[in-house]
This record gives sequence, structure tokens and C-alpha cells, in this order.
Amino acid sequence: MSGAVLEVRDLSVRFGGIRAVAGVSLQVGAGEILSIIGPNGAGKTTIFNVVTGIYRPTAGEVHLRGHPISALPPHARARLGVARTFQNIRLFRDLTVGENVRVARYGRTRAGLLGALLRTPGFRRDRRETDARVAALLDGVGLRGRGGELARSLPYGDQKRVELARALAAEPSVLLLDEPAAGMSTAEADELMALIRSLRDRGLAILLVEHHIRVVMAVSDRVVVLNHGELIAEGPPAAVRRDPAVIAAYLGEG
Repeated sequence: MSGAVLEVRDLSVRFGGIRAVAGVSLQVGAGEILSIIGPNGAGKTTIFNVVTGIYRPTAGEVHLRGHPISALPPHARARLGVARTFQNIRLFRDLTVGENVRVARYGRTRAGLLGALLRTPGFRRDRRETDARVAALLDGVGLRGRGGELARSLPYGDQKRVELARALAAEPSVLLLDEPAAGMSTAEADELMALIRSLRDRGLAILLVEHHIRVVMAVSDRVVVLNHGELIAEGPPAAVRRDPAVIAAYLGEG
């Protein structure tokens, strides 16, 4: 793909004698949703962890807008525009919903520690802009007026929404969503799909891992399928769903 925002090149990951990912390459461009599917243990979240800097690859490279980022720590990748949500929720449970989202804005503010201590005009301006941005993000994910509630008090589905708002607060160019529909009702999943599509339409590159095949088929522009760490199929959702190798991976050869 020409002009890919995120590119994974010939990625391999081993943990001791265990091969988690083997020679996987993929690309996602601006205004595109690429979904990664596969059975449990196929290597999907491992790829997310390599892209975001939690794991280092055994071989291969990750490029963001054509520049290698494989050696960068997670916080540096976040500053460059890589953001994610997690399969298992990673909120600050004793902070409010608004505070959880505000945390992700600090990498985009300008005032710094001295400005915060002295309460300079620049700091106050940053704070007003951050408050407005946090309110808009919570509104966008369906949590209007709930910024003052403790994160731990929200039901599971709403906590997933907070994670999404927090990821968006970092102003990413590529967004990695790990099981965003988990724990959601059908109606909530439909709302999530509409939100993901709207983010794609604004030009965001989205990499999605999701077990809800209905969600994957409804929102994806392309789908890649992993099995035992290897890429076994890639293409439009309808074509991937009919692929014999994909059917065998999910249902067994019989």
C-alpha cells in the first residue's frame, strides 16, 4: 500500500522456544480499518504489543509513516501518534473518568512542570483546552456528563468507552483497538461500530482485533487472518470469510 501510516515488516516474535508470530507483514493507511482475526493464541495481541513497544520483535521492523520505530520506547511512540486500548481494561480505577482521559493529554500540552507550579497563563490556557477536549471526547463516546464519576464505578462496557476516549485524547494517527466490543450488548456494539466508522472517515488509521465477527465484517475495509502466528489470509471481509484456510482454522479440517 502506498502511503501506509503503519507498516509491519516480516515480524517474528519468540518467547524462549515458543513462536508467537512468524514472518507477518501488514500495512494500514489513513482512513482505513484493518482487522486482525484468528483463533486464541494466534498472535494478534502480540502484534499490538510489538507495535506499541511493550514487546521487542525477535526479527522484523515496525514503521510509522515510513520511519522505523522498533527501537523506541512506548511513550515515544505515543508522542509520534500511536495509541491503543487493551483487551483487559487498564484504567486508573481510583481516578475519575475525566482524569483518566486527561492523563493522555499531557503529552500534547506545552506549559511543562514549571508552568504548572507557577500557574502561568500558558498553563491555564492548556488546562482550558484540555478540559474542553476531554468533555468533547466523553460526549463522543457516549459518556456526556460522567467525567466526575470514579472509573471503577462504571459498568464494564462504559469502562471500555473511557479507554477509547483516553486513546483518542493522545491525538493519534494510528489507533489500535484490542477487543473494543467485549462485554457490550448488541445495541452498544452497534454504537461502537458507528463510532469506529466515524473515526475512519476522519482519516484515522485503525488496526482492530475483535472476536465479534459481526463487528469485524461490518466495519473492516480489509481483514488479515492469523493462525499459529502465521498470516494465512488477507483481503476484503467477504472474501476472507469464504476462504477455506480461514474456515479450517476456526472450525477444524473436518
